[in-house]
Amino acid sequence: MSEIPDWLNSMAEIVGSKGFTSASDDMAPWLTDWRGRYTGKALALISPASTEEVSAIAKIANAHAIALVPQGGNSGMVGGATPDKTGQSILLSLRRMNKIRDIDAGGQLTVCDAGLILENLHEALNDHGQRFPLTLGGKGSATIGGLVSTNAGGTQVLRHGAMRSLVAGLEAVLPDGSIYNGLSPLKKDNRGYDLKQLLIGGEGTLGIVTAATLKTVPALIDRCVAWAGVASPQAAYALFKFLNAREGQSLEGFEIVPKTCLDAVLEHIPDTRPPLNDSASWNVLIEFVRDQELATDPRELVEKLLAEALEQGLIQDAAIASNESQAEAFWKIRDSISEAERASGPALQHDISVPVARMADFITTAGTQIEEAYTGTKVAAFGHMGDGNVHFHVKAPTEIKAGRDGSQWMERSSQTISRMVHDLVVAEGGSISAEHGIGQTKRDELERLSGDARILVLRAIKSAIDPKNIMNPGKLVPLASGTSAS
Repeated sequence: MSEIPDWLNSMAEIVGSKGFTSASDDMAPWLTDWRGRYTGKALALISPASTEEVSAIAKIANAHAIALVPQGGNSGMVGGATPDKTGQSILLSLRRMNKIRDIDAGGQLTVCDAGLILENLHEALNDHGQRFPLTLGGKGSATIGGLVSTNAGGTQVLRHGAMRSLVAGLEAVLPDGSIYNGLSPLKKDNRGYDLKQLLIGGEGTLGIVTAATLKTVPALIDRCVAWAGVASPQAAYALFKFLNAREGQSLEGFEIVPKTCLDAVLEHIPDTRPPLNDSASWNVLIEFVRDQELATDPRELVEKLLAEALEQGLIQDAAIASNESQAEAFWKIRDSISEAERASGPALQHDISVPVARMADFITTAGTQIEEAYTGTKVAAFGHMGDGNVHFHVKAPTEIKAGRDGSQWMERSSQTISRMVHDLVVAEGGSISAEHGIGQTKRDELERLSGDARILVLRAIKSAIDPKNIMNPGKLVPLASGTSAS
């Protein structure tokens, strides 16, 4: 310890031996982002066990202008929790702060630490007859603090909204070490600017989320999951409008999956099988739920609605999960697409959104435009049709393999293909980031495609709350001319 700065010794004393390491081998797994695109360096990995310890760490960091890079499950998609290459920052892990502080089943609220893993929250709430209506493929590693800080979405946004709609209160440590105690779930609060909403989606650039009060809903009594084949994205959207108009209150999931993505999953993901006997060019994964005793049985509802949809020519074929195991098998296909796409070769992955009514046409026209402009590429577009979120993957030509060739293609194409994708999105009135955040991957694109007002406000808020730029520098907020990330 004598060889490290006094201030770093002080941080080590705050968290103890369980919460401090500066050993390269110990830090290595946390210095590279989930996609493997960014690898940084850090002076130390510090893992506080309480909000008070986070506060004490922040006070020291602020006094010495030391950058703090907060990290949860390290499952982000845009490099938002990866330090830069200077090695002058502290990687601050919230994973030791993983307690559920309170579950109020009657009030449908729960208070939990930022480091709590989403799947663990789901399991705990189920024992109390409640559920947190946000889930995603990375639920086994994603933490509550990370989900709050990126305003995560997932597959249930259609009915319940993104994280911003599910957070009733927040606790956070600000850059000077002061603790913002906003956990009280007030429905009415007119005390000016809402710091809670600034922190949600703030990607740790304004403060470190340490706890959250989350809204819960009754646990499911039953659900019905179905897989249907359709002719086109436009047919999928027609089916969505039909189902939503008839039973929108029970419709919780509506995902569109092209045949190419289904084929990749079947090839690369063990224990998966095609839901339909005859494959369709496009598919939709549908989930209806019942969380109230008097509600319609979801299986009866789905059988009736899909029969009508078949009669009207909205679908080509359908399979209804006969039990929970089969329902999970259908969802496994959807949740495994990104993993299967990685296994099938290099691909640029874009998390974008467009107005719901334009999503089908965007998938069709934008995909064609990209494939025509960049010979040999193939577009695989899938996602949450009910909320306009498109996961728009551009696969490299077949001659480009993984490894160095793939990495070089990705690097080149991120400056050309990705720019074209983003231009097409903005032309449709959409957003270049639907649910994964901006991080460092999209920071420059955010500046290129945003109006002056948005950038002015982002920089002004960052500068006012974090004047020393110690909170996750280089992420989200475009740098002003002549400044550095740290």
